[in-house]
Amino acid sequence: MSSPSIRIEGLTKRFGSFTALDGLTLELEGAKCVGFLGPNGAGKTTTLKMLTDMIFPTAGSCYINGTSVQADRKRALSQAGVLIESPEIYPSLTPRQALEMVADLRGVPEPEWHDRITEVLGEVKMADWADQRVGRFSKGMKQRINIAAALVHDPEVVILDEPATGLDPRGMAEVRAIVRGLKRRNRLVFMSSHILQEVTDVCDEVALIDRGKLLFYDTLENVKTRFSGGIVSLDVGLARPLVDEGLVRKVSGLPGVASCTALEPTRLRLQFSGGREGREALMEGLVGLKIGAISLGEPESALEEIYLKQIARGD
Repeated sequence: MSSPSIRIEGLTKRFGSFTALDGLTLELEGAKCVGFLGPNGAGKTTTLKMLTDMIFPTAGSCYINGTSVQADRKRALSQAGVLIESPEIYPSLTPRQALEMVADLRGVPEPEWHDRITEVLGEVKMADWADQRVGRFSKGMKQRINIAAALVHDPEVVILDEPATGLDPRGMAEVRAIVRGLKRRNRLVFMSSHILQEVTDVCDEVALIDRGKLLFYDTLENVKTRFSGGIVSLDVGLARPLVDEGLVRKVSGLPGVASCTALEPTRLRLQFSGGREGREALMEGLVGLKIGAISLGEPESALEEIYLKQIARGD
């Protein structure tokens, strides 16, 4: 089985004198989730609309599983599930009825409708509401049905445009959990977002775009290492308050630790240069000091600091 892929080559879009996208080149391959990150107006939705042939590029081309979207739209998009913005569902329909319409449009053989619809409703946690009218649903429930519609023909590539935007915290958490599960079936998920926490929670890799230009594309781990000069921040959670200040100096002496600061009585902030492979040894060293270490991880602000610095360079 070949790996699902998206390839974007020199993609440019101009609206009169305004350049919305400027020579974007990006190649994604494999079952994973790639976050397409950038501030509002960066060119994310414009890119996805050209990738799905909703608008035409000024220059450049897009490929889904090696098929040109511009040259063979039908074949290319037959392999993709797409959710751009938030389409409305007829409120008088049930999810099952709405998905039958989509399955018909997508060319799913009618004998397969029942099994496919049952499967995707289960995937988006909406099986219990399959025969209730959509007009009674919350916005988050409707969005889950929209995601199901993108999956009903079992695509290898899934393209989502800020799927959790506008939802309440519970709805956002539900959609993110669904997106995390999409990778389990050899799917490549390409998801735009301007929310850093969303990308950190669900994505394996991140591409940052600003003002129509790609700033970087890499794994989250490599991005944090690359833009921190090889030194990353790590937080150590403690089971009990640290009472001996001398232990902070001992932690500072562990291999790869450049510095250690007590942020709170039960939390330390380390500057660490040992890389991913050195974290196991670091954790063993922390346990050996018997300071009650119970967790080790990057602070939530790590990607945010990189994001803000990279965006600021364009100002």
